[in-house]
Amino acid sequence: MKNILFPSSMKKTSIIIHQNYLDDAIKTLHEEGIMQISDITREEAEKQLKLTPSTAHTETTICINYEQRTQELIKILKKQQQQKTGIKSLLNPTLPTLHQIDDINADELYSDIESMLSTIEKTILKDHHRLEQIDERISTIDNYIENISKFTSFNLLLQDNGISTSLVIKMGLTEQLPDLKKICEQLKKSVLYSKQLQKGKKSLWSVIIVAHISEKKEIERIINEFIIDIELPQINATPKEVIKSLKQEKKSLQKSKKEKKEILKKYCDSHISTLQSLHEQIKLERLRKEIEQKFAQTQSTVLIRGWVLEEESNKLKEIIEKSTNGHSIIKFETPSINPDKPPTYFKTPGWAQSFKTLLELFAMPKYNEINPTILMGIFFVLFFGMMLGDAGYGLIIITLSLMGYIKFGKFSPMIKNWSFMGIWLGIITTIVGILTYSIFGNLIHMLLINENSTQLLYQFQLIGIQFPIDSLKDPIAILTMALILGLVHLNVGIILGIYQAYKRKQYKEMLTEKLCWIPLQIGGGLLIGYFILEWYLPQTLILISSVLVVIGIIQLLYSSGPIGLFDITGYVGDWLSYARLLALGLATAGMALAFNVVSMLLGEMIPVIGIVISILLLLVLHVVNLAISALGAGVHSLRLQYVEFFNRFYEGGGAEFTPFKIKRTYTKIKKDKN
Repeated sequence: MKNILFPSSMKKTSIIIHQNYLDDAIKTLHEEGIMQISDITREEAEKQLKLTPSTAHTETTICINYEQRTQELIKILKKQQQQKTGIKSLLNPTLPTLHQIDDINADELYSDIESMLSTIEKTILKDHHRLEQIDERISTIDNYIENISKFTSFNLLLQDNGISTSLVIKMGLTEQLPDLKKICEQLKKSVLYSKQLQKGKKSLWSVIIVAHISEKKEIERIINEFIIDIELPQINATPKEVIKSLKQEKKSLQKSKKEKKEILKKYCDSHISTLQSLHEQIKLERLRKEIEQKFAQTQSTVLIRGWVLEEESNKLKEIIEKSTNGHSIIKFETPSINPDKPPTYFKTPGWAQSFKTLLELFAMPKYNEINPTILMGIFFVLFFGMMLGDAGYGLIIITLSLMGYIKFGKFSPMIKNWSFMGIWLGIITTIVGILTYSIFGNLIHMLLINENSTQLLYQFQLIGIQFPIDSLKDPIAILTMALILGLVHLNVGIILGIYQAYKRKQYKEMLTEKLCWIPLQIGGGLLIGYFILEWYLPQTLILISSVLVVIGIIQLLYSSGPIGLFDITGYVGDWLSYARLLALGLATAGMALAFNVVSMLLGEMIPVIGIVISILLLLVLHVVNLAISALGAGVHSLRLQYVEFFNRFYEGGGAEFTPFKIKRTYTKIKKDKN
């Protein structure tokens, strides 16, 4: 029970290692991944035992340099890989190549990387730089061609565009040709040529102004006011000739670009997986070097502090003693909640991993706080299914989730976990849909029986209740079930709160603030049944109920004072919040029914193609309804967990246990055959 409900026990760990064995110890800690390393430099001087804070390893900059260089080459070569797109990328994603590598030291790794880089780096960077130059030139050519094409009707050398000793020639665009003409006509030594490019409200003309140098100032004023300047090359040829020349140059550049890309693609095919392997190895080496900044040291020893799971403490001691050849001292302490604030680690079964993500969206539990992951997940799935509540939608969710689990689960643990939860969401949604006679709303009923028929596809009894229950025709039955589930959910939270207070030895809080809701609910419920719902109750039971209510109120007042009475109305409000299980279920069923009716009516109104229109409308509208209703069900189900449920016992605010651990994607250490 403790392992399920409470985070695993931690040990505060201090390790003193002789500096000669530090590298081996760090590597061992990194490989094993069982210790979270704390930053000693942030602790108070008294707690540092007046030790000198360590600095980053001198080889850190070497690692960073190699990491950046390999990353740059990988980035360049990846652009040349043929990337899968669309459905193909989803159905058959590319897995990274896994390299079996030897367990080598840093010097050997540096040598391997330097050997690789000396072979290919200069060539790849040179070809990449040339590709960038080609792309830049092609872009410039395209810009020139677009601009020059506006002047192909003029037989003028582009080189003449500008100011000479005797003339001012300006080529450009204008949106105010009539005004420009009037002004140019007033000048004695200027000529204006124009060609309309665009008609309508935003008319545009290409223009050339030719004027004597004596009218330079006036022409410059005109240019600033009326001419839109565009970039044109200074070439001794006409616009048509220049465009032809530029197109030939572009064709040549594209050929050269293709050749360079082919060269880079060959490098990619033959070297990228090795580069990814080396990059991952140097990254891990850099992390080992940088972690030393968190240590403290003397002239000959290093102090490492952190956290380890109590169950892993013996293993940690063994691996440290082995890696340091006995030149180490390790000490374990049982932490206090304050001021130590241990990190939180709780064991979650594989099937509940996605529920852990839902909890992290709210807050991680504190070290001495109950872990609600599994219970929260179970209620989340149940409430989601009730709110969506359509068997057709549930089957779609199951199908998509199975596809994700089987097809993509092997590529991503996250997709696998979420798909597993999706399967359960679909199953509960399908079951609720069957129980409430909702399969794509009333679509199946309309197709197999008749829209107006009272005959049902199926009927059965379960625990004495006649099913199916049509939520649209009998909402009170669904509301009753929702409120009963709400009471169960709230009381699970109350019981967890009582148990947590007991484990923390907060007996006053347990007996007053937490326990008061048990007599209040029992006594208050019976009295409401007697006075409002007209239940028959013996006088003795009425008296007992009254006493229970008084006891509960006394507990509440003792805990919170007179203001605690408002908690009673708050509790009732929390309970009534579970009516949203009915509300969202009705919304989903109502929208589905409306979509079915509208689609059928439109199909009947339009002859011949009416059936096709009905089918298309049904597909689109039900997909929209599924998306909107599923989103609403997810959000409101989470709200019932975060607000109503957690309010009974949960605070959060803990920090997750994050051990110093290797995460490999492209490499795997070869196992020793011996």
